[in-house]
Amino acid sequence: MSEIPVHSRLRRLVDWINPTGTKKVHSLIDKVYKRKNLEMAWESVHANRGSGGVDGQTLSGFAERLDQQLNRLQSELQGDSYQPQPVRQVQIPKAGKPGEYRTLGIPTIYDRVCQQALLNRLEPIFEPVFDEANFGYRRGRSTKDALRKVWKEIQSGSEWIVDADLKDFFGSVDHEKLLTLVAQQVADSRVLRLIQAMLKAGSYGKGRLFPSERGTPQGGVVSPILANIFLHYAFDLWMVRTHPDLPWCRYADDGLEHCHNEQEAQALKAELQTRLAECRLEMHPTKAKIVYCKDTKRKGVYPNVKFDFLGYCFRPRLVRRFRDKTLFCGFNPAVSPSAMKAMRSAIRELKLRHQTQLSLEDIARRLNPLLRGWIEYYGRYAPSALYPLLRHVNQMLVAWVMRKFKRFTDHKIQASQFLQRLAAERPDLFVHWRLGMIGTFA
Repeated sequence: MSEIPVHSRLRRLVDWINPTGTKKVHSLIDKVYKRKNLEMAWESVHANRGSGGVDGQTLSGFAERLDQQLNRLQSELQGDSYQPQPVRQVQIPKAGKPGEYRTLGIPTIYDRVCQQALLNRLEPIFEPVFDEANFGYRRGRSTKDALRKVWKEIQSGSEWIVDADLKDFFGSVDHEKLLTLVAQQVADSRVLRLIQAMLKAGSYGKGRLFPSERGTPQGGVVSPILANIFLHYAFDLWMVRTHPDLPWCRYADDGLEHCHNEQEAQALKAELQTRLAECRLEMHPTKAKIVYCKDTKRKGVYPNVKFDFLGYCFRPRLVRRFRDKTLFCGFNPAVSPSAMKAMRSAIRELKLRHQTQLSLEDIARRLNPLLRGWIEYYGRYAPSALYPLLRHVNQMLVAWVMRKFKRFTDHKIQASQFLQRLAAERPDLFVHWRLGMIGTFA
Protein backbone atom coordinates (compact mmCIF):
# COMPACT_ATOMS: atom_id res chain seq x y z
CA MET A 1 0.00 0.00 0.00
CA SER A 2 1.13 3.58 -0.65
CA GLU A 3 0.08 6.79 0.99
CA ILE A 4 -1.80 9.43 -0.97
CA PRO A 5 0.42 12.54 -1.25
CA VAL A 6 -0.97 15.57 0.54
CA HIS A 7 -0.21 19.03 -0.87
CA SER A 8 -0.46 21.98 1.50
CA ARG A 9 -1.23 24.37 -1.37
CA LEU A 10 -2.04 24.27 -5.04
CA ARG A 11 1.00 23.95 -7.23
CA ARG A 12 1.53 27.08 -9.25
CA LEU A 13 2.52 26.92 -12.89
CA VAL A 14 5.70 28.84 -12.06
CA ASP A 15 6.69 26.00 -9.71
CA TRP A 16 6.29 23.53 -12.55
CA ILE A 17 8.27 25.69 -14.96
CA ASN A 18 10.99 26.43 -12.40
CA PRO A 19 10.98 23.51 -9.90
CA THR A 20 14.32 24.40 -8.29
CA GLY A 21 13.06 27.81 -7.17
CA THR A 22 15.98 29.71 -8.68
CA LYS A 23 15.69 33.38 -9.54
CA LYS A 24 15.47 32.88 -13.31
CA VAL A 25 13.58 30.53 -15.59
CA HIS A 26 16.11 29.01 -18.00
CA SER A 27 13.94 26.81 -20.21
CA LEU A 28 10.64 28.27 -21.33
CA ILE A 29 10.29 28.16 -25.12
CA ASP A 30 9.38 24.46 -25.11
CA LYS A 31 6.50 25.25 -22.74
CA VAL A 32 5.36 28.03 -25.09
CA TYR A 33 5.09 25.86 -28.21
CA LYS A 34 3.64 22.86 -26.40
CA ARG A 35 0.57 21.74 -28.36
CA LYS A 36 -1.78 21.90 -25.38
CA ASN A 37 -0.68 25.48 -24.67
CA LEU A 38 -1.28 26.49 -28.29
CA GLU A 39 -4.77 24.99 -28.16
CA MET A 40 -5.52 26.90 -24.96
CA ALA A 41 -4.22 30.08 -26.61
CA TRP A 42 -6.51 29.60 -29.59
CA GLU A 43 -9.52 29.09 -27.30
CA SER A 44 -8.75 32.38 -25.53
CA VAL A 45 -8.31 34.28 -28.81
CA HIS A 46 -11.52 32.79 -30.20
CA ALA A 47 -13.46 33.67 -27.03
CA ASN A 48 -12.24 37.29 -27.17
CA ARG A 49 -13.40 37.54 -30.80
CA GLY A 50 -12.07 40.65 -32.52
CA SER A 51 -11.21 41.47 -36.11
CA GLY A 52 -8.35 40.27 -38.26
CA GLY A 53 -4.98 41.86 -39.00
CA VAL A 54 -3.13 42.94 -42.11
CA ASP A 55 -3.51 39.52 -43.77
CA GLY A 56 -7.32 39.80 -43.74
CA GLN A 57 -7.80 36.40 -42.12
CA THR A 58 -10.83 36.07 -39.84
CA LEU A 59 -11.46 33.87 -36.84
CA SER A 60 -13.74 31.60 -38.84
CA GLY A 61 -11.12 31.26 -41.58
CA PHE A 62 -8.45 30.38 -39.01
CA ALA A 63 -10.77 27.83 -37.38
CA GLU A 64 -11.35 26.03 -40.70
CA ARG A 65 -7.63 25.19 -40.87
CA LEU A 66 -6.97 25.07 -37.15
CA ASP A 67 -4.80 21.93 -37.02
CA GLN A 68 -2.68 23.09 -39.95
CA GLN A 69 -2.21 26.56 -38.45
CA LEU A 70 -1.27 25.27 -34.99
CA ASN A 71 1.13 22.72 -36.47
CA ARG A 72 2.78 25.45 -38.49
CA LEU A 73 3.08 27.74 -35.45
CA GLN A 74 4.51 24.96 -33.32
CA SER A 75 7.04 24.11 -36.01
CA GLU A 76 8.13 27.74 -36.44
CA LEU A 77 8.52 28.32 -32.70
CA GLN A 78 10.41 25.07 -32.28
CA GLY A 79 12.69 25.85 -35.21
CA ASP A 80 13.21 29.49 -34.14
CA SER A 81 11.90 30.70 -37.50
CA TYR A 82 8.74 32.51 -36.41
CA GLN A 83 8.41 36.08 -37.74
CA PRO A 84 5.37 38.15 -36.71
CA GLN A 85 3.61 40.33 -39.27
CA PRO A 86 3.07 44.08 -38.78
CA VAL A 87 0.03 45.06 -36.77
CA ARG A 88 -2.89 46.84 -38.40
CA GLN A 89 -3.36 50.42 -37.21
CA VAL A 90 -6.85 51.40 -36.07
CA GLN A 91 -7.75 54.92 -34.94
CA ILE A 92 -10.14 54.94 -31.95
CA PRO A 93 -11.73 58.26 -30.89
CA LYS A 94 -10.80 59.28 -27.34
CA ALA A 95 -13.74 59.48 -24.96
CA GLY A 96 -14.89 63.05 -24.45
CA LYS A 97 -12.17 64.50 -26.68
CA PRO A 98 -13.51 65.36 -30.13
CA GLY A 99 -10.87 65.26 -32.83
CA GLU A 100 -8.39 63.21 -30.75
CA TYR A 101 -7.69 59.56 -31.49
CA ARG A 102 -5.89 56.66 -29.85
CA THR A 103 -3.92 54.33 -32.13
CA LEU A 104 -4.50 50.62 -31.60
CA GLY A 105 -2.42 47.89 -33.19
CA ILE A 106 -4.38 44.78 -34.20
CA PRO A 107 -2.15 41.72 -34.80
CA THR A 108 -3.17 38.94 -37.14
CA ILE A 109 -5.08 35.96 -35.72
CA TYR A 110 -1.96 33.82 -36.17
CA ASP A 111 0.18 36.29 -34.21
CA ARG A 112 -2.48 36.70 -31.52
CA VAL A 113 -2.42 32.95 -30.86
CA CYS A 114 1.36 33.11 -30.53
CA GLN A 115 1.18 36.08 -28.16
CA GLN A 116 -1.48 34.37 -26.05
CA ALA A 117 0.66 31.22 -25.83
CA LEU A 118 3.57 33.37 -24.64
CA LEU A 119 1.31 35.21 -22.17
CA ASN A 120 0.15 31.89 -20.69
CA ARG A 121 3.75 31.17 -19.68
CA LEU A 122 4.92 34.67 -18.70
CA GLU A 123 1.94 35.45 -16.46
CA PRO A 124 2.61 32.84 -13.74
CA ILE A 125 6.29 33.87 -13.64
CA PHE A 126 5.73 37.60 -13.14
CA GLU A 127 2.43 37.61 -11.25
CA PRO A 128 4.06 36.73 -7.87
CA VAL A 129 6.60 39.52 -8.46
CA PHE A 130 4.12 42.34 -9.01
CA ASP A 131 3.19 44.64 -6.13
CA GLU A 132 -0.16 44.52 -4.34
CA ALA A 133 -0.86 48.15 -5.26
CA ASN A 134 -0.76 47.31 -8.97
CA PHE A 135 -4.30 46.57 -10.22
CA GLY A 136 -4.02 46.86 -14.01
CA TYR A 137 -4.30 43.88 -16.37
CA ARG A 138 -4.10 41.27 -13.60
CA ARG A 139 -6.35 38.30 -13.01
CA GLY A 140 -8.57 38.60 -9.98
CA ARG A 141 -8.10 42.39 -9.85
CA SER A 142 -10.38 45.00 -11.32
CA THR A 143 -10.90 48.73 -11.55
CA LYS A 144 -13.28 48.50 -8.57
CA ASP A 145 -10.44 47.16 -6.40
CA ALA A 146 -8.25 50.12 -7.37
CA LEU A 147 -11.07 52.62 -6.77
CA ARG A 148 -11.81 51.06 -3.39
CA LYS A 149 -8.17 51.42 -2.34
CA VAL A 150 -8.07 55.08 -3.40
CA TRP A 151 -11.28 55.78 -1.48
CA LYS A 152 -9.99 54.13 1.71
CA GLU A 153 -6.69 56.00 1.58
CA ILE A 154 -8.51 59.32 1.27
CA GLN A 155 -10.79 58.40 4.15
CA SER A 156 -7.79 57.47 6.31
CA GLY A 157 -6.31 60.98 6.07
CA SER A 158 -4.04 61.00 3.02
CA GLU A 159 -5.55 64.22 1.72
CA TRP A 160 -2.85 65.29 -0.74
CA ILE A 161 -2.63 63.33 -3.97
CA VAL A 162 -0.09 63.36 -6.78
CA ASP A 163 -1.98 62.44 -9.95
CA ALA A 164 0.86 61.06 -12.07
CA ASP A 165 -0.59 60.56 -15.53
CA LEU A 166 2.01 59.48 -18.09
CA LYS A 167 2.24 60.96 -21.56
CA ASP A 168 1.98 58.39 -24.40
CA PHE A 169 3.30 55.55 -22.26
CA PHE A 170 2.52 52.73 -24.69
CA GLY A 171 4.35 54.60 -27.42
CA SER A 172 7.38 55.50 -25.28
CA VAL A 173 8.56 52.22 -23.76
CA ASP A 174 12.24 51.61 -24.46
CA HIS A 175 12.68 48.16 -26.02
CA GLU A 176 16.19 47.53 -24.70
CA LYS A 177 15.23 48.41 -21.14
CA LEU A 178 12.11 46.26 -21.36
CA LEU A 179 14.03 43.21 -22.60
CA THR A 180 16.59 43.73 -19.84
CA LEU A 181 13.81 43.73 -17.25
CA VAL A 182 12.23 40.58 -18.70
CA ALA A 183 15.66 38.91 -18.64
CA GLN A 184 15.81 39.39 -14.86
CA GLN A 185 13.23 36.61 -14.56
CA VAL A 186 13.57 34.75 -17.89
CA ALA A 187 16.98 33.57 -19.07
CA ASP A 188 15.75 31.74 -22.19
CA SER A 189 17.33 33.62 -25.11
CA ARG A 190 14.81 32.26 -27.60
CA VAL A 191 11.91 33.71 -25.59
CA LEU A 192 13.71 37.05 -25.42
CA ARG A 193 14.22 37.01 -29.20
CA LEU A 194 10.54 36.17 -29.62
CA ILE A 195 9.51 39.17 -27.53
CA GLN A 196 11.93 41.40 -29.41
CA ALA A 197 10.46 40.25 -32.75
CA MET A 198 6.96 41.12 -31.52
CA LEU A 199 8.09 44.57 -30.42
CA LYS A 200 9.92 45.27 -33.69
CA ALA A 201 7.19 43.96 -36.00
CA GLY A 202 6.08 47.46 -37.01
CA SER A 203 2.61 48.67 -37.93
CA TYR A 204 0.73 49.17 -41.17
CA GLY A 205 -1.65 52.06 -41.70
CA LYS A 206 -2.54 54.77 -44.21
CA GLY A 207 -1.04 52.65 -46.97
CA ARG A 208 2.47 52.49 -45.55
CA LEU A 209 4.60 50.52 -43.09
CA PHE A 210 5.76 52.26 -39.91
CA PRO A 211 8.80 50.88 -38.03
CA SER A 212 8.54 50.23 -34.28
CA GLU A 213 11.54 51.79 -32.58
CA ARG A 214 9.81 52.29 -29.22
CA GLY A 215 6.64 51.32 -27.41
CA THR A 216 4.34 48.34 -27.05
CA PRO A 217 1.32 48.67 -29.39
CA GLN A 218 -2.04 48.86 -27.60
CA GLY A 219 -4.25 46.07 -28.84
CA GLY A 220 -1.70 43.27 -28.67
CA VAL A 221 -2.35 40.32 -26.38
CA VAL A 222 1.07 40.42 -24.73
CA SER A 223 1.33 44.24 -24.49
CA PRO A 224 -0.41 44.57 -21.08
CA ILE A 225 1.98 42.26 -19.23
CA LEU A 226 5.01 43.85 -20.92
CA ALA A 227 3.75 47.27 -19.81
CA ASN A 228 3.24 45.94 -16.29
CA ILE A 229 6.78 44.54 -16.22
CA PHE A 230 8.25 47.86 -17.31
CA LEU A 231 6.25 49.96 -14.83
CA HIS A 232 6.87 47.48 -12.01
CA TYR A 233 10.60 48.16 -12.15
CA ALA A 234 10.34 51.80 -13.28
CA PHE A 235 7.73 52.92 -10.77
CA ASP A 236 6.45 50.31 -8.29
CA LEU A 237 9.78 49.15 -6.91
CA TRP A 238 11.06 52.72 -6.84
CA MET A 239 8.09 53.82 -4.72
CA VAL A 240 8.53 50.90 -2.32
CA ARG A 241 12.25 51.57 -1.98
CA THR A 242 12.27 55.37 -1.71
CA HIS A 243 8.90 56.09 -0.04
CA PRO A 244 7.85 53.00 1.93
CA ASP A 245 5.55 55.04 4.20
CA LEU A 246 3.44 56.55 1.38
CA PRO A 247 0.45 54.61 0.01
CA TRP A 248 -0.08 54.57 -3.73
CA CYS A 249 -2.20 52.88 -6.38
CA ARG A 250 -1.55 52.16 -10.04
CA TYR A 251 -3.78 50.91 -12.84
CA ALA A 252 -1.81 50.52 -16.07
CA ASP A 253 -0.16 53.91 -16.72
CA ASP A 254 -2.45 55.84 -14.34
CA GLY A 255 -0.93 56.25 -10.88
CA LEU A 256 -2.00 58.02 -7.71
CA GLU A 257 0.34 58.71 -4.78
CA HIS A 258 -1.11 59.78 -1.42
CA CYS A 259 0.78 62.30 0.73
CA HIS A 260 0.19 63.94 4.11
CA ASN A 261 0.94 67.57 3.24
CA GLU A 262 1.66 69.89 0.33
CA GLN A 263 5.44 69.96 0.81
CA GLU A 264 5.59 66.18 0.69
CA ALA A 265 3.45 66.11 -2.46
CA GLN A 266 5.58 68.73 -4.23
CA ALA A 267 8.79 66.89 -3.37
CA LEU A 268 7.37 63.54 -4.50
CA LYS A 269 6.23 64.97 -7.83
CA ALA A 270 9.71 66.40 -8.51
CA GLU A 271 11.40 63.11 -7.59
CA LEU A 272 8.93 61.17 -9.71
CA GLN A 273 9.61 63.36 -12.75
CA THR A 274 13.34 62.68 -12.36
CA ARG A 275 12.73 58.95 -12.02
CA LEU A 276 10.51 58.83 -15.10
CA ALA A 277 13.08 60.77 -17.11
CA GLU A 278 15.65 58.10 -16.21
CA CYS A 279 13.29 55.53 -17.72
CA ARG A 280 12.67 57.74 -20.80
CA LEU A 281 9.09 58.44 -19.75
CA GLU A 282 7.35 61.75 -19.18
CA MET A 283 4.46 63.03 -17.10
CA HIS A 284 1.54 64.51 -19.00
CA PRO A 285 1.98 68.31 -18.95
CA THR A 286 -1.70 69.06 -18.24
CA LYS A 287 -3.14 65.90 -16.64
CA ALA A 288 -0.42 65.37 -14.02
CA LYS A 289 -1.18 67.54 -10.99
CA ILE A 290 -1.32 67.79 -7.21
CA VAL A 291 -4.79 67.61 -5.66
CA TYR A 292 -5.92 68.65 -2.20
CA CYS A 293 -8.94 66.55 -1.29
CA LYS A 294 -10.39 68.90 1.33
CA ASP A 295 -10.32 72.25 -0.42
CA THR A 296 -13.25 74.30 0.88
CA LYS A 297 -13.06 76.87 -1.94
CA ARG A 298 -11.77 79.57 0.37
CA LYS A 299 -9.26 82.09 -0.86
CA GLY A 300 -5.64 80.97 -0.73
CA VAL A 301 -6.34 77.24 -0.64
CA TYR A 302 -4.81 74.89 -3.22
CA PRO A 303 -6.71 75.27 -6.54
CA ASN A 304 -6.92 71.60 -7.63
CA VAL A 305 -9.79 70.02 -5.72
CA LYS A 306 -10.77 67.04 -7.88
CA PHE A 307 -9.20 64.38 -10.05
CA ASP A 308 -10.37 61.73 -12.54
CA PHE A 309 -9.38 58.10 -12.12
CA LEU A 310 -10.69 55.14 -14.15
CA GLY A 311 -13.78 56.98 -15.36
CA TYR A 312 -14.70 58.38 -11.93
CA CYS A 313 -14.34 61.97 -10.82
CA PHE A 314 -13.38 62.30 -7.14
CA ARG A 315 -14.43 65.64 -5.72
CA PRO A 316 -15.27 67.22 -2.34
CA ARG A 317 -18.84 67.33 -1.09
CA LEU A 318 -19.33 70.84 0.32
CA VAL A 319 -22.47 71.88 2.20
CA ARG A 320 -23.68 74.25 4.90
CA ARG A 321 -22.23 77.73 4.47
CA PHE A 322 -21.84 79.84 7.63
CA ARG A 323 -20.20 83.27 7.78
CA ASP A 324 -18.43 82.89 4.39
CA LYS A 325 -17.10 79.46 5.34
CA THR A 326 -17.93 76.20 3.60
CA LEU A 327 -17.75 73.09 5.74
CA PHE A 328 -16.14 70.00 4.22
CA CYS A 329 -18.49 67.03 4.60
CA GLY A 330 -16.87 64.25 2.61
CA PHE A 331 -15.27 63.25 -0.65
CA ASN A 332 -17.65 61.73 -3.17
CA PRO A 333 -17.00 59.79 -6.38
CA ALA A 334 -19.05 60.63 -9.45
CA VAL A 335 -18.97 59.90 -13.17
CA SER A 336 -16.22 61.93 -14.82
CA PRO A 337 -17.44 64.64 -17.23
CA SER A 338 -15.52 63.08 -20.13
CA ALA A 339 -17.16 59.68 -19.54
CA MET A 340 -20.62 61.26 -19.32
CA LYS A 341 -20.01 63.20 -22.53
CA ALA A 342 -18.80 60.08 -24.32
CA MET A 343 -21.87 58.10 -23.24
CA ARG A 344 -24.27 60.81 -24.39
CA SER A 345 -22.44 60.92 -27.72
CA ALA A 346 -22.68 57.14 -28.11
CA ILE A 347 -26.44 57.23 -27.49
CA ARG A 348 -26.85 60.15 -29.87
CA GLU A 349 -25.01 58.28 -32.63
CA LEU A 350 -27.64 55.50 -32.52
CA LYS A 351 -30.16 58.06 -33.90
CA LEU A 352 -33.12 56.23 -32.40
CA ARG A 353 -35.36 59.23 -31.76
CA HIS A 354 -36.59 59.50 -35.37
CA GLN A 355 -36.53 55.81 -36.39
CA THR A 356 -40.25 55.14 -36.00
CA GLN A 357 -40.08 52.10 -38.27
CA LEU A 358 -38.34 50.18 -35.48
CA SER A 359 -40.15 48.20 -32.80
CA LEU A 360 -39.53 48.60 -29.08
CA GLU A 361 -37.58 45.31 -29.15
CA ASP A 362 -35.30 46.75 -31.84
CA ILE A 363 -34.72 49.87 -29.74
CA ALA A 364 -33.86 47.74 -26.70
CA ARG A 365 -31.51 45.53 -28.73
CA ARG A 366 -29.46 48.55 -29.80
CA LEU A 367 -29.65 50.61 -26.63
CA ASN A 368 -29.45 48.09 -23.78
CA PRO A 369 -25.85 46.88 -24.32
CA LEU A 370 -24.62 50.46 -23.81
CA LEU A 371 -26.81 51.09 -20.78
CA ARG A 372 -26.12 47.71 -19.18
CA GLY A 373 -22.35 48.23 -19.23
CA TRP A 374 -22.75 51.79 -17.94
CA ILE A 375 -25.02 50.72 -15.08
CA GLU A 376 -22.79 47.80 -14.12
CA TYR A 377 -19.73 50.05 -13.89
CA TYR A 378 -21.17 53.19 -12.30
CA GLY A 379 -24.40 52.02 -10.66
CA ARG A 380 -22.74 50.48 -7.63
CA TYR A 381 -20.67 53.43 -6.40
CA ALA A 382 -22.10 56.53 -8.08
CA PRO A 383 -25.82 55.81 -8.60
CA SER A 384 -26.88 59.44 -8.24
CA ALA A 385 -24.68 60.38 -11.19
CA LEU A 386 -26.67 58.00 -13.41
CA TYR A 387 -29.96 59.83 -13.07
CA PRO A 388 -29.21 62.68 -15.53
CA LEU A 389 -28.24 60.16 -18.19
CA LEU A 390 -31.22 57.89 -17.54
CA ARG A 391 -33.50 60.93 -17.61
CA HIS A 392 -32.05 61.75 -21.01
CA VAL A 393 -32.79 58.20 -22.21
CA ASN A 394 -36.38 58.39 -20.96
CA GLN A 395 -36.90 61.70 -22.74
CA MET A 396 -35.59 60.15 -25.95
CA LEU A 397 -37.97 57.18 -25.57
CA VAL A 398 -40.92 59.50 -24.91
CA ALA A 399 -40.09 61.45 -28.08
CA TRP A 400 -39.89 58.16 -30.01
CA VAL A 401 -43.28 57.01 -28.70
CA MET A 402 -44.90 60.35 -29.61
CA ARG A 403 -43.60 60.04 -33.18
CA LYS A 404 -44.49 56.37 -33.58
CA PHE A 405 -48.01 56.40 -32.14
CA LYS A 406 -50.33 59.09 -33.43
CA ARG A 407 -52.48 59.18 -30.29
CA PHE A 408 -49.54 60.51 -28.26
CA THR A 409 -48.56 63.27 -30.69
CA ASP A 410 -49.54 66.11 -28.35
CA HIS A 411 -49.66 64.21 -25.05
CA LYS A 412 -46.19 63.94 -23.55
CA ILE A 413 -47.47 62.96 -20.10
CA GLN A 414 -49.59 60.14 -21.50
CA ALA A 415 -46.64 58.87 -23.52
CA SER A 416 -44.51 58.85 -20.38
CA GLN A 417 -47.21 56.95 -18.47
CA PHE A 418 -47.44 54.48 -21.36
CA LEU A 419 -43.70 53.81 -21.04
CA GLN A 420 -44.03 53.33 -17.28
CA ARG A 421 -46.67 50.63 -17.81
CA LEU A 422 -44.50 48.93 -20.42
CA ALA A 423 -41.49 49.04 -18.08
CA ALA A 424 -43.50 47.26 -15.38
CA GLU A 425 -44.65 44.61 -17.84
CA ARG A 426 -41.38 44.17 -19.76
CA PRO A 427 -38.42 44.80 -17.41
CA ASP A 428 -36.15 42.97 -19.88
CA LEU A 429 -36.59 45.83 -22.36
CA PHE A 430 -36.11 48.66 -19.86
CA VAL A 431 -32.82 47.70 -18.21
CA HIS A 432 -32.06 51.33 -17.37
CA TRP A 433 -34.93 51.37 -14.88
CA ARG A 434 -33.06 48.86 -12.72
CA LEU A 435 -29.89 50.37 -11.29
CA GLY A 436 -28.77 47.07 -9.81
CA MET A 437 -26.98 46.84 -6.49
CA ILE A 438 -26.12 50.16 -4.89
CA GLY A 439 -23.31 50.20 -2.36
CA THR A 440 -20.27 52.16 -1.23
CA PHE A 441 -16.52 51.86 -1.61
CA ALA A 442 -16.32 50.68 1.99
